Amino acid sequence: MCSPGRGGSRPWVRSWVSGVRGCRAQELGPRALYSAQPSAKVSSSRSNLGLCSGFFESGSGGEGGKGGRGGWGPLRLPVATRAVLITGCDSGFGKETAKKLDAMGFTVLATVLELNSPGALELRACCSPRLRLLQMDLTKPADIRRALEFTRAHTTSTGLWGLVNNAGFNDIVADVELSPVATFRTCMEVNFFGALELTKGLLPLLRHSKGRIVTVGSPAGDMPYPCLAAYGTSKAAMALLMDSFSCELLPWGIKVSVIQPGCFKTESVRNVSQWEQRKQLLLANLPQELLQAYGEDYIEHSHGQFLHSLSLALPDLSPVVDAITDALLAARPRRRYYPGRGVGLMYFIHYYLPEGLRRRFLQNFFINPCLPRALRPGQDTPQALKPNPNPSPVAAR
Repeated sequence: MCSPGRGGSRPWVRSWVSGVRGCRAQELGPRALYSAQPSAKVSSSRSNLGLCSGFFESGSGGEGGKGGRGGWGPLRLPVATRAVLITGCDSGFGKETAKKLDAMGFTVLATVLELNSPGALELRACCSPRLRLLQMDLTKPADIRRALEFTRAHTTSTGLWGLVNNAGFNDIVADVELSPVATFRTCMEVNFFGALELTKGLLPLLRHSKGRIVTVGSPAGDMPYPCLAAYGTSKAAMALLMDSFSCELLPWGIKVSVIQPGCFKTESVRNVSQWEQRKQLLLANLPQELLQAYGEDYIEHSHGQFLHSLSLALPDLSPVVDAITDALLAARPRRRYYPGRGVGLMYFIHYYLPEGLRRRFLQNFFINPCLPRALRPGQDTPQALKPNPNPSPVAAR
């Protein structure tokens, strides 16, 4: 950390310190900053903090971020005859974004996993005839090819203005050693390779319209959230891919934005029974030596803390929907959006504080694992973890 003499000359450091002091006086921890409902005290501390509303707005805006805000401003493009493809509209951000854009007058092409899912039926019931539903599984190349043909056929008169890569997948909360490699592959197939194939296939249409690519990422792709390595790795790959697209497609007039939302209460977050089933499946398929080394209570403890963090998620999805809308319509959209209370503070801690403090913050904020069984005092070390007293010459080398 900066010494008082060095830090005192930086206005944003003074602003951050005063904000933290204000939060401490109000007994607000990181969880409160991240998930508490709005109140006068929280609002005043956030204005003192100057991070969520100012630090990343000035530092990570889109084009022309010098004088303006680069987005969220009055310079908006007209909606008339614009078509947008949104993936993952069965629930959550995708479904709510499809509803909003349809109400604004967009021609919305919404992909869903199942055409008869509750989310798909809701979209049919409440949206205009302009909205078209398409079944697509991003792990199946045939579905992606069909989606490309569908999009070309339904945008001949309007062109394709935007692609919203929203579909995402995660089905495990566990340490890397405890997570099946198959889960890493599935996360990469949905969150990276499927989105990559779809985006590449739509680039001719987007180059013609000089349109937009908007991708829903995650802070877990920028910082090592405990027990989310499979999901975070895929989101990190996707964020870097979008940065590459942003540079390469700039001469074509295509603008690329990544949304990095905080924790919001989507349908998957609310489905506690689903997470319980996945935990039981993990325990049932874990090799016995790993179960002995870590202990079932280790997994139960991490799972319980994960569910507690989800209970603090924000129920109002509109900040993310508004960010996606702004990325599609702002004359100068940002390259990064950070909707969600406390996300700016998280990124400040991640980039500017020592590694030990960053790790402790994420553990206290999200999941703070207990000690594995084999490392607890008085516990016998499992045979699989004991060193071989007589290593072979080959092993010794």
